[in-house]
Amino acid sequence: MNNFGTVFRVQIYGESHGAGIGIILDGVPAGIPLEISDFEQDISRRKPSKTGTTPRIEMDTPIFLSGVFNGFTTGAPLNIFFENRNINSSVYKDFKIQPRPGHADFTSNHKYNGFNDFRGSGHFSGRVTLGLVAGGVIAKKILNNIQISSEIATIGKLEKNISQEEVDRYLSDIKKRGDSVGGTIITTVKNLPIGLGEPFFNSIESQISSIIFSIPGIKGIEFGAGFEGVTLLGSEFNDCFIDKTGKTLTNNNGGINGGISNGNDISFRVAVKPTSSIFKEQVTFNFEKNKLSSLKIEGRHDTAFILRVPVIVEAATAIALADLYLQNLLRRR
Repeated sequence: MNNFGTVFRVQIYGESHGAGIGIILDGVPAGIPLEISDFEQDISRRKPSKTGTTPRIEMDTPIFLSGVFNGFTTGAPLNIFFENRNINSSVYKDFKIQPRPGHADFTSNHKYNGFNDFRGSGHFSGRVTLGLVAGGVIAKKILNNIQISSEIATIGKLEKNISQEEVDRYLSDIKKRGDSVGGTIITTVKNLPIGLGEPFFNSIESQISSIIFSIPGIKGIEFGAGFEGVTLLGSEFNDCFIDKTGKTLTNNNGGINGGISNGNDISFRVAVKPTSSIFKEQVTFNFEKNKLSSLKIEGRHDTAFILRVPVIVEAATAIALADLYLQNLLRRR
């Protein structure tokens, strides 16, 4: 079902070319100061602006439909809505006939018996992540001084230390060819208290991974040393404690032991696939003609959607941790 969380519960709604996008948050503590300006920084980070991002630009001003009164959360469900205004659905043909490779056209058509809104990918569009970013703003307020930061590690075949000029040149070339690229993002969480996580099924890794994989285009996640850690010996992988606070010499476990935070920085890396909608002509099955035929996709799409994903990963991480944080508070009562 379309919801996440146990105490801090979120539900995403809306479609890319529908009336708008939104999120409903239940379990939000009363008395949290909240203004429209609180959302500006994170929403602007998600907006397209750099080389390789879509030309579709929306105002994305949050509208509080419920749960806020006189500048504070009320404790009632918080409904935040964003209008869709910059819409051009004319370029979207019926992708039931010829589903786009890599998209949810084929699967969603089967699952919903053809009633799904296919315009701009509908509910499967990256636009729905705007709701996650809004939810992340609230979650970060709940987490207070816990710091979450995400940064791009790689774009396509380019490493992190490449200059912005080189990145722009690389992406411009990919765009001219009508293609797209993905990459990887590293996330770090600092100042997280010891003891968060509800093993087995609500462990920190389980909860973070669950919501991260809800972000369209995420194809992998690894914590700490991740897959490279399997090449180490146990004596090399183990994180030895060096003081009474629980600080460790290394952090190969990514700040988590037994599904519970150990007080060290949580670190993980995610893989973001190349944008599925590309302008390069592709040969794929046409269900009306019952044969392979060429497909040319129109519309406005990111060459590298990954450029807008770091803030989304931060928000999703904050939502998962806020839920575990509130669960931990209830446990201690």
